[in-house]
Amino acid sequence: MTTERPQDQWRDDFDAAVHRDTDFETMSGVPLDPVYGPDEPAAGDFPGQWPYLRGPYASMYRTKLWTMRLFAGFGTATDTNGRFKELLAAGSDGLSTAFDLPTLMGRDSDDPHALGEVGRCGVAVDTLADVEDLYAGIDLEQVTTSMTINSPAPILLAMYVAAAEQAGAARVNLGGTIQNDILKEYQAQKEFIFPPRPSMRFMNDVVRFCAAELPRWHPVSISGYHIREAGSTAVQELAFTLANGFAYVEQALASGLGVDEFGPRLSFFFNAHVDFFEEIAKYRAARRIWARWMRDRYGAEDPRSMMLRFHTQTAGVSLTAQQPEVNIVRTAIEALAGVLGGTQSLHTNSMDEVLALPTEKAARIALRTQQVIAHETRVPHVADPLGGSWFVEALTDEVEAQAEAIFEHLEHLGEGSLLEGVLRGIENGWFQGEIAESAYRLERKLNAGRHVVVGVNAFTEGNDEAPPPILQIGPEVEELQLKRLAKVKGDRDGAAVAAALSRLQTEAADPAVNLMPALIDAVRTYATAGEICAALADTWGRYVEDPVI
Repeated sequence: MTTERPQDQWRDDFDAAVHRDTDFETMSGVPLDPVYGPDEPAAGDFPGQWPYLRGPYASMYRTKLWTMRLFAGFGTATDTNGRFKELLAAGSDGLSTAFDLPTLMGRDSDDPHALGEVGRCGVAVDTLADVEDLYAGIDLEQVTTSMTINSPAPILLAMYVAAAEQAGAARVNLGGTIQNDILKEYQAQKEFIFPPRPSMRFMNDVVRFCAAELPRWHPVSISGYHIREAGSTAVQELAFTLANGFAYVEQALASGLGVDEFGPRLSFFFNAHVDFFEEIAKYRAARRIWARWMRDRYGAEDPRSMMLRFHTQTAGVSLTAQQPEVNIVRTAIEALAGVLGGTQSLHTNSMDEVLALPTEKAARIALRTQQVIAHETRVPHVADPLGGSWFVEALTDEVEAQAEAIFEHLEHLGEGSLLEGVLRGIENGWFQGEIAESAYRLERKLNAGRHVVVGVNAFTEGNDEAPPPILQIGPEVEELQLKRLAKVKGDRDGAAVAAALSRLQTEAADPAVNLMPALIDAVRTYATAGEICAALADTWGRYVEDPVI
C-alpha cells in the first residue's frame, strides 16, 4: 500500500518476493536482475507495490508466465470440444470459448433470426446438453475457462455450473471468467437484449452469486477490446473501459456488497493494437488509475481489489485479408506489447481470422507466437523492462491525464455519479458518437495515405496471390444442431420447463431477488437460452437503440 517505510525495506521485501537467487541470464550469460529501478526507491517504484504501475506482482513472469488462452469455438459443441483438446495438447493452459451469433443474442438455433448463422462465428449453445458436450472429458477443476458472452452471460454461467456439478466438480473449485460486460454492448458491440438498467441488475446478480458461491470465478471481464474494435482510440478504450468498471463497482456497492467482497475478482480485457508504445502506456496507466480510484474513492483496503489484472487479445481489426501471412508479424508485435505491458493472460489472433474461423494450423502458429515470446526472447525475465523510459513514462502520464478528463465529463453528466453518467451517456448516444467519430477520422487518414497499412494502401505486391485454405462451416452443421435441439426438447419434462420459466418471470420483477439460483434450476430442466431470454423479456422488455445522428 502507500505507508512509508525505510527505503532499504523496499529492497528487502522485493528480494523476498522474487527469489533473487533464481538463475536468469541473457543468451550470452549476462545475469539479469528481476527488476531495474532507482537506487533509492520510494513507495510504488517496483512491481507488486501500490499503485501497481509496474505490474500487479513483484515477480511478474519470472515465477509464473501469463496464461496462454486461445479463443476457440465453431460448429457444434462436439466440434469445439475437439479443438479445445487440440489446444490443450499443444500447450495452451486455459480455455476461451467463442459463441455463435444466435447464442450471443439469446436466440436458439431454431429461431428464424438464427437461419444461416448457427455455428458460424462460434459454437452453438442452446441448452445444458450442449454445454455438457462442450466440456466433455475436460477436468473443469483443473482448467480455467473464459466465456465471451454478455447479455445471456448469467444463463451460460448457470449452464456451466450445472454441467460441472453433473460431471462431479464442486462449484467452489471452478476457476475462470464470464465476460458479463453489458455496458460495452450498448457502446460498441451491440449484442444487447434487455434495456440497460435491468441488464445492470442481471450483471450484478452474477457478481453477488460469485462472491457467495464461486470464489475462484471472475464475474465480470470489463472489456475495452470491443470498444477498440468498433473504432475507438487507445485513450477512449482505456477511459470507457475503466468508467464501465467503476459503474459496476457502484452498482455492486448499491446492492449491499462491500468493495472487498467482490473487488478482488474483477478483471479486465484489453486490445493490443499495433501502436506499440501507446499500448504499453495504456496498460500501465490503467493499473495506476484503477488502484487510485478503488482505494481513494471506493474505500478498498484489500490490495487485490486495487490490482488491475487483465487479459489481452491482439487486434482483430488490424488484420488484413491482403497478404494474410503478414498478420503473423502484426500479431507478434501486438502480443509483445501485451507482455511488456504486464498482461495476465493473452490470446493471439490467427493469421486467417479476417477470412474465416481459424484453421488448426493457423491457431497453432498463433499459440507458438506466444511460446516464442515466453521461452526464446528472455523478455519475461525482467519485470516491466520499459519502466523508467522517458518516452514510456511521459506517454503513460499523458494517456492517464486524457482518460481522467473523460471521467470528469461522465461525472458531470451523471451529476456526481459515474454509474448514472455512464448510463446517460449510453442513453443519449454520447459513447456511440465518440467511437463513430474516431473511426471516421482514422478511415480518412487511411484513404488519404496518412496512415499506412501494409498490403492495403501501400506495399501491395503479392495481393494477387491465392489466399490460404480456410475453415468451412457448411449447412450440415446447422442441420445437426437443429436435430440435437429437437431431441432435447422432445425428451425433457415440459411441465418442469414451464414452471421454471414462470418462476424466472416472477423473480425478475423483484430487483431484490438474485436470479442465479432460479437460472441454475431452469437450465437443469433443459430450458433453452432463447426460452429463458423470452421469459425475462416479458418482464423487462427488449431494447431498441436510437440511431446516432
